[in-house]
Amino acid sequence: MITATLPSSQTHPQRQTSEVASISSSFSSPARYAWQKSRNASISSKPTPMLSSRAQGKQPQRGGAVPNSILPNESFVVLQDSVLRDIPPTPISSPTQPKKGSLKTRRTPLKSLDSPTTPQFEPDHDPSPLSHHIRSTARLFNILSSRTDIDHPLCSECTQILLHNLQRQLDETKRERDGYIAFEKEVRKEREKEGQGPSKAEVDKKIEKLKQDERSAIEQLRDAERERQQLEEELRQLELDEKALEVEEAQFWKAHNDHILVEEQQTAQLASLRAAYAADTNTLEKLERTNVYNDAFCIGHDGVFGTINGLRLGRVPGVPVEWAEINAAWGQTLLLLYTIARKLDHTFEHYRLVPMGSFSRIEKTTGDKAPYELYGSGDLHFGRLLHNRRFDIAMVAFLDCLKHLIDHIKSQDPNIDFPHQISKDRIGDVSIKLQFNQEEVWTRSLRHVLLALKICLKWVTNGANG
Repeated sequence: MITATLPSSQTHPQRQTSEVASISSSFSSPARYAWQKSRNASISSKPTPMLSSRAQGKQPQRGGAVPNSILPNESFVVLQDSVLRDIPPTPISSPTQPKKGSLKTRRTPLKSLDSPTTPQFEPDHDPSPLSHHIRSTARLFNILSSRTDIDHPLCSECTQILLHNLQRQLDETKRERDGYIAFEKEVRKEREKEGQGPSKAEVDKKIEKLKQDERSAIEQLRDAERERQQLEEELRQLELDEKALEVEEAQFWKAHNDHILVEEQQTAQLASLRAAYAADTNTLEKLERTNVYNDAFCIGHDGVFGTINGLRLGRVPGVPVEWAEINAAWGQTLLLLYTIARKLDHTFEHYRLVPMGSFSRIEKTTGDKAPYELYGSGDLHFGRLLHNRRFDIAMVAFLDCLKHLIDHIKSQDPNIDFPHQISKDRIGDVSIKLQFNQEEVWTRSLRHVLLALKICLKWVTNGANG
């Protein structure tokens, strides 16, 4: 059996229908089924077979067909082997009229496949059976090649491709058939189940169970409604609480912001106070390190003279020192002694110091309580002798007060040492009296007095007295 595809002519649709009907009527039931299945599959989606180079080269020459395109009106024709076996070995005398009616009858199926444009082959007048068979076979191949996109005869490779495509279509058809069979089984099972209905008792029992489920569901629904109402009430209460908390939170944040502002102000004030405290502390440390007594009572020397605040205390021949300077220097000296005694909270027993600058004096607190002037004069008159005597008594009283102050300091700090001892009117080995004394000796004694006062002032300012 030979299988080929025959495209129908578009110019004769009625002839195509009659040819398909005549061909399908001549096949048996299995062949007809296979032919119809192949025809439907090729119409729906016919895969383009992979052709050999020879077949692909011939396709453009047959009516200009587009490669790899299948027309939807193509069909398959199955040729029986009997058609080829019944070809008569005797040649045909005329191309239009056969010699034997049997040949015409046997070739009728093939004529139905010919189109008006199919070329007729004229046999020789005296062909041999073999050549006639070859010509018939070539004629069939030419008919198949002109009717299909495949060049006949087919090579083994193209045949394998064609068989592969047919086998794939067969497998798809089998899978589709199996699906229909399974679906049919399911439908039958459903019908059987529908046919076997439950009994009345089972239906009543099922209805009763459904009613119980309904009552239970209704009760659960009521409980859910009550719970929903409770939750809504709680939600309303929570919303009220939330609003109250929001108001309270707003008040809290307002108070918080106020506290932050106050804190920032206090922090700035505290920083300012700390800065002022640090500045004042530094100033205090500088002041504590500063000896105001040394600045107020600067004791030094100028040659043979002892000086206090730049004022010379004493006289020597050849260096005239005015008594105004000497009196001012004695006023500063008395003020220094008075300041040290007050600093040490020491009170003199017999005298009271009265510092008054250039006119300072010392008053006696016992006995006649007479005041003694601690300043001199350069006037030449009789009263100078009396004044110098009172001046000497004032200087001796000053020396006595200095001796009591030194004793008080030594009682508090035995380690302190004074280079000159004081005894009555003498300090060291010189007298402090001016009358009946040399000016150089008097000046040296005054220098010793200033040195003793400087030692006392240093001890007081260093805090050694506690």
